[in-house]
Amino acid sequence: MMAAGSSCIFCQIARSSTTTTLIHTDDKVVAFQDINPSAFRHYLVIPVEHIATVNDLRRRTEDYTLVSHMINVGQMLLSRDAPDSIQCRFGFHQPPFNSVNHLHLHCLALPYVPRWRRLKYSSLGPLGGFIEAHKLLERLKP
Repeated sequence: MMAAGSSCIFCQIARSSTTTTLIHTDDKVVAFQDINPSAFRHYLVIPVEHIATVNDLRRRTEDYTLVSHMINVGQMLLSRDAPDSIQCRFGFHQPPFNSVNHLHLHCLALPYVPRWRRLKYSSLGPLGGFIEAHKLLERLKP
């Protein structure tokens, strides 16, 4: 994929060169709490490798496997840390609505806090916005 300079905050987090506490780490992804949570629990799962956005993913096995793994990690973390949550959401912001140019999966155990934050996680149809993880996975299926 793309090489990232030391300016990418998520690359720095993935290399453990920040004070961010990692709640999961393996050879493919790391996970941590969102710095500005929008829900009861709000985690980000990012690939260790720098991939800028969902637009850089292709219909191929390696991208499908990576996104599947990101979702599995997010589901495991939320089932561990928010077992009583009735609803969870998993998805990605699409450009130009992403805040950091390093692929990151939002893992949200609802309710939204405050409630208006749900707007930030809405699909905008052909304009992009937020894409549910399972819809991205369908798009990537080889």
